[in-house]
Amino acid sequence: MKISDRFIDSGIIVSIDGRREEAKQKWPAHPDGTATRYPLIVLVNGGSASGAEIVAGAIQDHGRGILVGTQTFGKGSVQTIIPLKDGSGLRLTTARYYTPSGRSIQAKGIVPDIIVKPSRPEEEKEKEKESVTPKFPAEKDLERHLMDVEKGAAKEKEKPKKEEVKEKKPVDHQLERALELLKSWDIFKNIGKGSK
Repeated sequence: MKISDRFIDSGIIVSIDGRREEAKQKWPAHPDGTATRYPLIVLVNGGSASGAEIVAGAIQDHGRGILVGTQTFGKGSVQTIIPLKDGSGLRLTTARYYTPSGRSIQAKGIVPDIIVKPSRPEEEKEKEKESVTPKFPAEKDLERHLMDVEKGAAKEKEKPKKEEVKEKKPVDHQLERALELLKSWDIFKNIGKGSK
């Protein structure tokens, strides 16, 4: 929460919601100690989880910055450890994290504003005949993960699709970078307007 508070001066940073009333909480941002309002880009990927997703979701929902990278892990559940008489403990999922706009992080993660897939170093590409981008595991891929429930119905776990083998095309790095900048142009213009 403290990291998000450095960049966001008002509104909710994150909230948690559970079945019991005491599990429901909201954490607001404070104007004191907030950094100067300047353009902000947050890099995220499948390794960004839990606290990192809270920061990314708050920055995105408040329009405070742009998220660049790939979809985050999706760890948005709150666990409570209940001590047992024999000295062991029972860990239960008691609530979920929600972004300021009310989006659940659990098993969905945060989708960045600009998708940029990771590339592999040239040396590795030469060693392998086929370049494969590393895939981070996500919360929804884990066995017995907490399924996201919306409108009373549990969503079925999506079956992995078979990847189609596509013919490699030469990469024009200058063209790709130019397209990335064009995609972000309107987003950057809107950030400047929000600071007035």
